[in-house]
Amino acid sequence: MTTVLIADDQPMQRFGFRMLLESQDDMTVVGEASNGTEAIRLVDRHRPDVVLMDVRMPGLDGIEATRRVVATGARTRILIVTTFDLDAYAYDGLRAGASGFLVKDAEPEELLAGIRAVAAGDAVVAPSLTRRLLDAYIHHLPQTTSGTPAPAPDEDPRLAALTDREREILTVVGKGWSNTEIAERLHLAESTVKTHVGRVLAKTGTRDRVQAVILAYDTGLVTPAT
Repeated sequence: MTTVLIADDQPMQRFGFRMLLESQDDMTVVGEASNGTEAIRLVDRHRPDVVLMDVRMPGLDGIEATRRVVATGARTRILIVTTFDLDAYAYDGLRAGASGFLVKDAEPEELLAGIRAVAAGDAVVAPSLTRRLLDAYIHHLPQTTSGTPAPAPDEDPRLAALTDREREILTVVGKGWSNTEIAERLHLAESTVKTHVGRVLAKTGTRDRVQAVILAYDTGLVTPAT
């Protein structure tokens, strides 16, 4: 059973989500929050598998709430629900540690599939869509505190434990390649690719594929498309 917390400041939106989720045999709603502060408190109380997190809420917004939930190290996954596709809110949500995002007018089947994917540890956003999102908002990427550019990939400590093959896998994941594309282009079995991706996530401490793409950008393994 997948437990879900709904965080949205619109009562009718929460009601609609609840009705949909509770119609499923494998999902249950453990709580509702109308702002980010309440969402954090309910995550601590219920430890849900997934939070459907709205972005624009009074007081503490969904982006900061996501950041604080992820910072606790909780196993709870965040699925950002935003009004517009490919906007800065979605980008900021992924940067904050969300496992993906959906638009509010997504089909019910999309939302349900997204929740199941996130609960299973996968990313909701397709790799190619993630790349387009990051390309659109690459100017938001932070520099170091001294104002100098980020270190070269060979110097970044987050990549130190990776083998050459794993670094190659992280690079092409960052370029938006799916596991099938990686297998075909690098002449590997798809099961081998999945193993490599899993090791990359474990060694770099990234929660899922979306965060791995962001890491590839942050460390300079991948640069914005021109």
